[in-house]
Order: sequence, then C-alpha cells, then structure tokens
Amino acid sequence: MPTKDRYHDNCKNALIKDSWTITHDPLRLRWGSKDMYVDLGAEKLLIAEKNQNKIAVEIKTFAAMSEVNALENALGQYLLYRSVISRTEPDRKLYLAIPSIVYADIFEDGLGKIITEDYQLLLLIFDINLEEIIEWIG
Repeated sequence: MPTKDRYHDNCKNALIKDSWTITHDPLRLRWGSKDMYVDLGAEKLLIAEKNQNKIAVEIKTFAAMSEVNALENALGQYLLYRSVISRTEPDRKLYLAIPSIVYADIFEDGLGKIITEDYQLLLLIFDINLEEIIEWIG
C-alpha cells in the first residue's frame, strides 16, 4: 500500500464536510498485471438527477525540494490514472487535490496554470486548516 500524503486526512475531511461519501481509501486501479492506487474514491448522491456522482482524488502536497519536479511527478501520475480510469470506470472523474497555498503559488498564475489548461486537469482546491473545499476547477 502506498504511503499517505501529508494532507490526506485534511482533504478527506474536506470531502466529507462537502457531503461526499468516501468509498475507497485508497482506490485500487488495475490494468493488466499492474496495480495502482489513487488516494481516495468518493461518491455523492445527486437527488435531482437520482444518480451518483463518482470521483477519484489524487492528493498532492508539492513538498519536494523542486516544485518543477513535484509538478512533473504529479502530472505523470494524474495522466496515468486518468487513462486507466477512463477505461475501467468511465463514470468516475479524476481530480488532483492540492492545498490552497500550493494553488496560489504554482497553479493560479504559474507553470501549473498552463499545465492545467493544456491537459484539462480537474483540480480540487482545499484549505488544510479549515479542512474545507475552496474550489473545484475543470
């Protein structure tokens, strides 16, 4: 099993506060003989539509020595998981969850912004102290 990111529980609590039900911690993906683990799987009942909204959430803290290296790794992992999810669970959307401070520093106007646009990343921005979702992007 993979190790949890520093803010794993903060993000999980933010999702729960936002009425999501955590269904997997972690969400196991399998392609051929390869296993991968997305940090969280969650569902939310959409009353008006009478169906479930399903997401997978990969949490990243960008705590590495190099922000560029952390962005490279996060992007590669996100794209790999998205490819597998699109084939195995096409009704589930993959989100990259990042703390609001990371969003402001790397994604709002920086290198992360063009990566988000070019690769159509779905972002979940959360506050680590309040354990609340600040914004869904994408």
